[in-house]
Amino acid sequence: MSTQHKITVELGERSYPIIIGNGLLDGGFDIAEFVRGPDCLIVSDSNVSPLYRDRILPNLDGKTVTTIDLADGESHKTVASMQLILDRLVATRAARDTTIIAMGGGVVGDITGFAAACYMRGVAFIQIPTTLLAQVDSSVGGKTGVNHELGKNLIGAFHQPQLVMIDTDTLLTLPDRELKAGLAEVIKYGAICDVEFFAWLEENIQALLQKDAAALAYAIQRSCEIKAEVVADDEREAGRRAILNFGHTFGHAIEHCQGYGEWLHGEAVAAGMVMAAELSAIDELELQRLRSLLNAAGLPVTAPQIDAETWMRVMATDKKVAQKQLRFVLLHSLGDAYVTASYDEQRLQAVIGAAA
Repeated sequence: MSTQHKITVELGERSYPIIIGNGLLDGGFDIAEFVRGPDCLIVSDSNVSPLYRDRILPNLDGKTVTTIDLADGESHKTVASMQLILDRLVATRAARDTTIIAMGGGVVGDITGFAAACYMRGVAFIQIPTTLLAQVDSSVGGKTGVNHELGKNLIGAFHQPQLVMIDTDTLLTLPDRELKAGLAEVIKYGAICDVEFFAWLEENIQALLQKDAAALAYAIQRSCEIKAEVVADDEREAGRRAILNFGHTFGHAIEHCQGYGEWLHGEAVAAGMVMAAELSAIDELELQRLRSLLNAAGLPVTAPQIDAETWMRVMATDKKVAQKQLRFVLLHSLGDAYVTASYDEQRLQAVIGAAA
């Protein structure tokens, strides 16, 4: 029997539920209720589709279902991949009441959401994230998009889903490296606004790595609660929502410089969080707590070697740049993040110099 927890992302008429539980893909939740029209397109990838597509089809009984599988990996998060989805929609004469279902990791979810935002100026879509990182981060909040050769997620749109359905059973087939990458985003939530959750993670990191069902369910639930609250407060990242990018300015630069996919997103964010904490000049004991937790999660705490000029050039394309000023998410202390364009330039040079 499925145990379910519901979180609502409060956005007025665009509000939607996040349903967290086990056994949801096998009929534990009525997905069809959120497919308003007669047709839907399931977008997945070559790894996830063989595992879960046949299991979701009975949930869509009575609907006309078409499918498409994208190539797997961050290197395929491109306009060309989105074009494949648009081509399928046009070829099947999909109407405005078509619902697109993204089933997979963050790459699939981001590309699919962007295609849904663009097709006929916006059609409904549903997120069914199957990786920990997608479950706690990219599936929630309506950020969609693809990468450009000059930067990550530079092309996209805000387009909220109708539903986020998180079946925790999908984590049983998740490779260990992907699980650890997802834990980086979980740790981020504790670091930016919930020091008690951070302490819970310190005590339960081994249970999470061992895929303990109860520990994972709580970690996902608390992460989604935090993100839902922040998104409801600032849907389009005009202010507070930017704290969710803690570690990402450095992390995105790492992904770009190493070649998308060489470092997983969560791995790059982990090293980026340490760099951001160092730039923050937080208490040394707190900095060590962050390093130790990331290390215990099997994540990198040191960035790859990148020369200082390249760091600055790549970070200049970051989406948080405003009025040509680079902004960072920094910490007053663990659990207390803020966004600023006022930082110690010499300290920044020292932080990136240590990674050069």
